[in-house]
Amino acid sequence: MTSTSPSSPPHHPDNDRPDRQRRRIGKRWLAAASAALVTAGAAVAIQLPAGAHEATAPGYRQDDLRRDTDAIQALGIIGVQARVTTGPGRDLVATSGVAEAGTGRPVPRDGYFRMASTGKALVATVVLQLVDEGKLALDDTVDHWLPGLVDGNGNDGCRITIRQLLQHTSGIHDDDLPGYTTPREYNERRYDTYTPQQIVARAMRHRPDFPPGMGWSYSNTGYVLLDLIIEKATGHPWHREIEDRVLKPLGMHHTYLPGSTPTLRSPHANGYQVFPSGERVDVTEQILPDPGSYASTTADVNRFFQALLGGKLLSQARLTEMRDTVPVNQDIRAFWPRGRYGLGLVERPLSCGGSYWSHEGGNGGYITLNGATENGSRTVTVSMSTALGDSPGNALLQEQAASNLVDHALCDTPGKRQGA
Repeated sequence: MTSTSPSSPPHHPDNDRPDRQRRRIGKRWLAAASAALVTAGAAVAIQLPAGAHEATAPGYRQDDLRRDTDAIQALGIIGVQARVTTGPGRDLVATSGVAEAGTGRPVPRDGYFRMASTGKALVATVVLQLVDEGKLALDDTVDHWLPGLVDGNGNDGCRITIRQLLQHTSGIHDDDLPGYTTPREYNERRYDTYTPQQIVARAMRHRPDFPPGMGWSYSNTGYVLLDLIIEKATGHPWHREIEDRVLKPLGMHHTYLPGSTPTLRSPHANGYQVFPSGERVDVTEQILPDPGSYASTTADVNRFFQALLGGKLLSQARLTEMRDTVPVNQDIRAFWPRGRYGLGLVERPLSCGGSYWSHEGGNGGYITLNGATENGSRTVTVSMSTALGDSPGNALLQEQAASNLVDHALCDTPGKRQGA
């Protein structure tokens, strides 16, 4: 089931237990800290960012972006990079902290980082392009494309649709891939690899979280199934379709799949995990499961959301379907107050009115938040090279600080300044 690099430590069978505590740190950011919130019973809530009425001057400027990145870094984040794109012309770019703990090496202004679940928006875009081309339909069942794969323990691929996979309403239990809650587990597990079929098989060990269409629960396994459906519908590897349909046409030349390579291209800031013990470990070197293993840059992520929301990748009908949202569950609402989920796209409210669209991601020591206005005319991406997994409260504070930056940048209004 599990293969390890020859240079990795020996595999320990007891690490395969589907233990919620084991997987809540390091493998998935949203599932991680929301599970921590439930496990610890922490009563922590994130308030919406400060409103535009608190601004002391119109317009979000370079010093405002730097102030917001500094506020994130002050929480204990080793390095932060952020970029605001408003169309043709010069972007606003700011960095804070350092690229490697204990050095003075600056954070690269457009360094590589792991996108993690932001890659779900790429997968969803390709699926909807195939719908536009008549090669599949959102109401097609999983069993239509992958007969017999989703079966057992109450799971039934004949009852689950592609739309439900995209929207996390399928009820399929999230994968139980072993994660790491200690530095030792990181060293033991960092080179583990899994085939898509193995990931799905692990999910099939569990009963569904709810009947298809009757709830909402974040499921990485659902997007693994979408990768396989893309391959069946096109006859090509799913990542080749993303490259040919999205990355190459948009000139996203700095977005790539590391594959079995556990390191990132240069330049990059190192990624760190703060464990429940409080110990901070450099976790840059590891192999992540697809489709969350993409590496990218702030410029490329902004370019993608600008094109997607600007109508350059999908027909208006498909973009409308992509933005047809449902409420998320209570755990995730701690991260996304009043947030809703569409087809691989998250809707969150803006303090200045209206909403923005995004898909954050977190894995391998990198946490990324992003956002785009309704028509994609203004986009922002912030990448943090540390995951604060030492407590539910600190994980939520990190989310809040990054959400504040996104809100200020998209509302084009600085937050309340010192002395204001």
